[in-house]
Amino acid sequence: MKEVRPIDFRKELKLFIDFPHELYKDDPNYVPELYIAQRDLLTPGKHPFHDHSKVQLFLAFENGKVTGRIAAILNNNHNAFNNSSDGFFGFFDCVNDQETVELLIGAAEKWLKEHGATTIIGPMNFSTNETLGLLIEGFDTPPVVMMPYNAPYYLELLENAGLKKKTDLLAYDVPYDTHNDRSVKLLDTLEARLKRSNIVIRTINMKNFWEDAAKARDVYNQAWSENTGFVPMTEKEFHHMAKDLKMILNPDFCLIAEQEGKFIGFALGIPDLNQILIKIRRGRLLPFGLFKLLTGMKKIDRLRVLILGVVEGHRKSGIEACLYGRIIKNARRHNIKGAECSWMLEDNYLMNNAIEQINGVVYKKYRILEKSI
Repeated sequence: MKEVRPIDFRKELKLFIDFPHELYKDDPNYVPELYIAQRDLLTPGKHPFHDHSKVQLFLAFENGKVTGRIAAILNNNHNAFNNSSDGFFGFFDCVNDQETVELLIGAAEKWLKEHGATTIIGPMNFSTNETLGLLIEGFDTPPVVMMPYNAPYYLELLENAGLKKKTDLLAYDVPYDTHNDRSVKLLDTLEARLKRSNIVIRTINMKNFWEDAAKARDVYNQAWSENTGFVPMTEKEFHHMAKDLKMILNPDFCLIAEQEGKFIGFALGIPDLNQILIKIRRGRLLPFGLFKLLTGMKKIDRLRVLILGVVEGHRKSGIEACLYGRIIKNARRHNIKGAECSWMLEDNYLMNNAIEQINGVVYKKYRILEKSI
């Protein structure tokens, strides 16, 4: 017998978080999420998303065994910012069974309709500010840090359940040995030109980390405001993210473009922790996972350029090239062998062209799906 029901949060949250470990136990490219991070993300009172929005978690069962999971998400800030009535689904994983998928999507749709949504969009965990997208190309390598992973059969199952493409997201591979040196060679010239406009590129000041982080949030909310599905980060959400990132941050990969003290752009690259997490069983730091994490940090040889944006009015002035060039130059000093630039909207031609100019190549694609309900 197959059924989908809301979880008993106190008793079944662990089941919800752990289901992907069972589903992908024989997949060499699967990277388990850290249990403690997933638990805090999903728990009201632990993550600031729950201060303004609602989430309902569902599990699918067949004869008492978990066969799938999904989260129905009502993002009130998204709907207020975009003047919409969208609902979202996320944390979606399932066995290769059409009936199970339709039961999961049906449960999420029903809950969202009851809360006033007229569209279901996903997967998103919880918004464009967190992990999102369905992997549709590039199943041959593990995901990098904070990027999703799923089996190839997901797309067909979801399309058969009535969902259609909304947009695609791109991940670019920029290998150390083939990237174009142009942005590095021109770096001094470009930065000299920017200085004539009183624009400087600098690393984040770790002594004034929170002051810089607050200004970076303003740039983030401005630079990405016109992107599909964007919702501004609240002060508490940005603080929560920055607090986590600070623990692994290398200032050489957190760069700020500043004009007379005003932030007009910034870029953030983070080490690919997934090179370590892939070895941590079921995402548990204890008893041995923490040791693997601490000892493995120095061996990471890949970077994810997570954020790079410039505010309107300063684009196409060379700032983007300077930020990329400085990151590439700094990466050499830290023995980084390559980077992933992700994710990029497929129609963000300005930024995609900038990555392609340094020989970045699309090697993974992710899809956001939608359906009227």
